[in-house]
Amino acid sequence: MWQATRWFLGTMLVLGLGTPSLQAGEGQAPWGQASAEAIEYAPQKVVYDVAEGDPDRFERILDRVSFLNNVYEADPFDASIVLVLHGDEIRFFGIENYGEYGELMRRAQSLTQAGPIEFRICRAAARARGFEPEDMHGFVRVVPMADAEIIRLQQEEGHVFMR
Repeated sequence: MWQATRWFLGTMLVLGLGTPSLQAGEGQAPWGQASAEAIEYAPQKVVYDVAEGDPDRFERILDRVSFLNNVYEADPFDASIVLVLHGDEIRFFGIENYGEYGELMRRAQSLTQAGPIEFRICRAAARARGFEPEDMHGFVRVVPMADAEIIRLQQEEGHVFMR
């Protein structure tokens, strides 16, 4: 039985009957074309776990958060987007580093003005990097511990976890 099934499947593949094939240069779409789903997303409560020390990649996180805020129409009543920071990105938020990361910080601060977006920095991680709360820009909140804050936001405030 297995031999016959194997022979049949092998023959189908050799003859090209088992899967659609593309001829080089023809530009065919053997599976058709995708279609856009018309979905309206209701505002949600979201918490992002952020540990990204590369400024360009951190900028892309800000892009994602900004886009989500736009999808939620910056609803301050039903939406909440919290970024909990606990990695090398903490240095971006240090007042002493404004000269180097000023543009990035202006963007981050502007997001807090455009809707329900908040930045929370782990105090333990900040201390490990030589920062105290008074060393950070005033638009962020410093919380005792990132993991505990993420858990609290999920359990007590109904936030959904994002990474």
